[in-house]
Amino acid sequence: MKTSVAIGCDHAGIEYKKAIIKSLKKQGIEVLDFGTNTKDSVDYPDFIHPVANSIEDGKAEYGVIICGSGNGVAMTANKHQNIRAAVCWLPDLAILARQHNDANIISIPARFVDVDTTLEMIKKFLDTEFEGGRHSRRVRKIKLG
Repeated sequence: MKTSVAIGCDHAGIEYKKAIIKSLKKQGIEVLDFGTNTKDSVDYPDFIHPVANSIEDGKAEYGVIICGSGNGVAMTANKHQNIRAAVCWLPDLAILARQHNDANIISIPARFVDVDTTLEMIKKFLDTEFEGGRHSRRVRKIKLG
């Protein structure tokens, strides 16, 4: 099955988003781009909720979200019951987010990591499987209700 990735960002993530999309498409990964496409100041929830919705609806398997700190977009995505967005700034964190937390969205802090590190983190994120086992019990307890 072909991997599909939804992506969204605010104005701080435009250049990163372009590089990520180019890299993902080169790898044969389908990309759903929810914007923004402007460097003008925007409200990140307008672009992040559609990313989360696309994962919950089964249109994408994973998501990549980007803002200056990675925090605002992660907080927005994590309001969705079936989303586990992890802010990552090192490749090892991206691996652990998948292995231990079954994260389905990686959140990139564009003002704190370079593009090359970002692309490496996303590759590791997408290539890493959830370990399950003792982690499954913990992940099940994240969701409310």
